[in-house]
Amino acid sequence: MSRKTKHEEVSTTKKITTINIPEGKVQDYIDGKLRKDTPEEYVRQNIEKRLVNEHRYKKEQIKVEFTLKVGNNKPRADLAIFPEDCENFVQENIKMIVECKKEKIDPHDRKEGIEQLKSYMSVSLNCEWGMWTNGLTKIVLRKVLDENGKSKFIEYIDIPAADGKLENVDRPKREDLKEPVEDNLLLVFKTCHNHIYSTEGMQKQPAFFEFLKVIFCKIEDEKNSFEPLEFYVTSSELKSPDGQLTAKKRVSVIFDKVKVKYSQIFEENDEVKLSPRTLSYVVSELQKYSLITTQIDVKGKAYEELVGANLRGDRGEFFTPRNVMSMAVKMINPKKGEKILDSSCGTGGFIVTAMMYVIQQFQIDVENKLGRPMKKWSYEEKRIFDEKVSELAEDIFGFDINPDLVKSSIMNLLMSNEQAKSENVFRLNSLLPPHEWSDELKTELSNALGIKKGAIRNSKSIAWFDVIVTNPPFGSKIPVKDTQILSQFDLGYIWEKSDGKWVKTSRLQTSVPPEQLFIERCLQFLKPGGRMAIVIPDSILGSPGLGYIRQWLIERAKVLGSIDLPADTFQPRNGTQTSVLILQKKTEQELKEETENGYMTDYNIFMSIVDYVGHDKRGNFIYKTDENGKLLLQSVELKEKTIDKDGNEVEIIKTKEKKILNDQTINATEVFEDWKRREGITW
Repeated sequence: MSRKTKHEEVSTTKKITTINIPEGKVQDYIDGKLRKDTPEEYVRQNIEKRLVNEHRYKKEQIKVEFTLKVGNNKPRADLAIFPEDCENFVQENIKMIVECKKEKIDPHDRKEGIEQLKSYMSVSLNCEWGMWTNGLTKIVLRKVLDENGKSKFIEYIDIPAADGKLENVDRPKREDLKEPVEDNLLLVFKTCHNHIYSTEGMQKQPAFFEFLKVIFCKIEDEKNSFEPLEFYVTSSELKSPDGQLTAKKRVSVIFDKVKVKYSQIFEENDEVKLSPRTLSYVVSELQKYSLITTQIDVKGKAYEELVGANLRGDRGEFFTPRNVMSMAVKMINPKKGEKILDSSCGTGGFIVTAMMYVIQQFQIDVENKLGRPMKKWSYEEKRIFDEKVSELAEDIFGFDINPDLVKSSIMNLLMSNEQAKSENVFRLNSLLPPHEWSDELKTELSNALGIKKGAIRNSKSIAWFDVIVTNPPFGSKIPVKDTQILSQFDLGYIWEKSDGKWVKTSRLQTSVPPEQLFIERCLQFLKPGGRMAIVIPDSILGSPGLGYIRQWLIERAKVLGSIDLPADTFQPRNGTQTSVLILQKKTEQELKEETENGYMTDYNIFMSIVDYVGHDKRGNFIYKTDENGKLLLQSVELKEKTIDKDGNEVEIIKTKEKKILNDQTINATEVFEDWKRREGITW
């Protein structure tokens, strides 16, 4: 009889359970029962997963909707946690009670607020801890006896872990930092931002950027791996003005390091403007988590949703939906070793999407060469892969004129991949003449690109990038009128029609919408043969008076694709009809041949109309229906690993009927790939 390997022994303990979950229902993480999918249930399920995966309570200790006796009433506590060795699950043995509410419920609500939690704790003799949360606000209470033997409630930062140690609640150790599960990081981010917004009297954008400073401090503190953590506040500090000041001083010291490290986005005299009280609260919410080791998709989702909810374009900066960015990046197909730019990067969506796409393609290549998936790589193979990923990230560049958006873009990169080269995001007015760029910027940019600083001279000496993916700011409300800027561009001049052809005059226009100039600037940034995906208003493609732009463009680039987007794409903030253009800059040889031949080389153009992008003009999701208007559903499998009561690993496959998002950008990408193969386009 052959001896089993360790891998075989583990695999024999795995049990696979399949569960079907109807639409509108969720399976409770603790007791497995099917419950109605409501906002309150969403909060409870996230808390349940946090109790088990972060705080290490066993499922057997937790009872859902546990009936209490309060006078003549019999209310049900959302979650009742009992001691680990408890054999008798009765009210007097409850160790902790958790009440979960939907977002709209205020903690001071007379019926469903924290007073309800206090009443539940008071009638549960040995209940020491309680937590009230609506997903955005969390209040933790500890019940203790005063000098007269009467119960009183003391507010704490967080509930203790299953081992009951309180010191890690006040000042977590580096090894005890936890990775948030499911949507808990999103809930924490929302809680922190909303607290700043409501208590500091700030508008949403300033509140977001103050929160961003705190996130920078948190990540910087985690990276300082050889020193004790300094990003923390104790429960006692949280309660007193002096303690709050102490906590703010600790964070301010970290922020001083952040300013030095990210001098391109933070001024020397910049500071965290939050009051000590508010800052202490935000730190208390974040301090137990490890943002560095948290899964990329968890961080990315949390950050992206926060950005989308709080940043609005006031200079034509209407941020591109994620699915449209994914479509454009897949169509342009950036590759390992290519330098990639977004010349108006905003919050960094395009450069993050491009970076993750290149990394994903590289991972697929390595997996094919090694003949096994990443999860089966050796430690050395993973180490080498990470080094290569770090090198790939050095080829991602972003420019933006807005310093706050540069900060946001850098944080987006850091959230998406800790190896991202955040120094390659520069504050720059991309339309400014290169000779007017600051000396410091030229130095940093030349070092990043590996070119001579003196080579940055004018608009004819900036062809540095292989790929550009961008959505430039557009609109007649933000025209460019500076003659120094306009004179760099052919499209900054007045054009007149002569014998059926547009001819450039020597007279400058008085003002030009920025998107028109960005088309020319992006071509200037591209190397000969380089390619670009750019979002532009449809007026450029169809307006008779803008025919000179189309003529200029097809003379200098191949227009390989035009994807017409619906008017709802940028709604609910902007209803401009737009398209994504796929362009390839002509090489010097191609331009020479066309000049000698007297005509342009003929080629096919991919044209597609996307009718639906997954949301309507109000920003609400739209789903596919049949010819009778009935929702179409598809069966999806969700895999979840857990441990049963005997300590065996169990893999649960949950089968759920899911609505199908009406998003045609995916189809456009697939059709474009087929078209490229037929046309013999190899990139």
